[in-house]
Amino acid sequence: MMDQRAELPLRQQITDLDQAAEGIRAARRIRVVGCSGGGKSTLSRKIAKRFGLPYISLDRDVFWLPGWVARDRGEQRNIIAGRILEEHWIMDGTNPSSFDIRLPRTDFVIWVRMPRLLCIWGAISRWAKWIGRTRPEMAPGCFEKLDLEFLRYIWTFEEKFAPRVAAGIAEHGPDVPVLQLKSRRQMRELLDLLDRPA
Repeated sequence: MMDQRAELPLRQQITDLDQAAEGIRAARRIRVVGCSGGGKSTLSRKIAKRFGLPYISLDRDVFWLPGWVARDRGEQRNIIAGRILEEHWIMDGTNPSSFDIRLPRTDFVIWVRMPRLLCIWGAISRWAKWIGRTRPEMAPGCFEKLDLEFLRYIWTFEEKFAPRVAAGIAEHGPDVPVLQLKSRRQMRELLDLLDRPA
């Protein structure tokens, strides 16, 4: 069940997929946020490939050093501050601590907001596929792992973290349109629309 406190202002919400596809086509800088296991990295990479956008993974390019060593927070922020100045990108990552610098440079937000059981299944499936290896959107040497803390994070995302995401978007990107994808079907429909000639 969605947390009612985690809703965006109606003026920001794009509910029509055709309208969203047009917004994404016109956007120079796109942010993709959402709970782990929901499919945001896969979606980001597909959109990046379709439109020739540089793909920025916050996990790979900002947060983690090889072997799951966390990069210094000040250095993380400096990297983000540099990358957002680029003319075109699609940025995959949810952490709200840098919304204040990321959202003002964002033209369109896609919030991948799948049901938590689907996110749990996504994380488990991903772990089974990549066990002992590193996914493309992770830093080198960050072999795929799964533990109870991570599963708890996914299970409680809507209650604990979605309100922070919604508040951060409303505060730091009040004029940025937001599409919320709440099912795999919606995601497939959006990708189908983006694959059609403009």
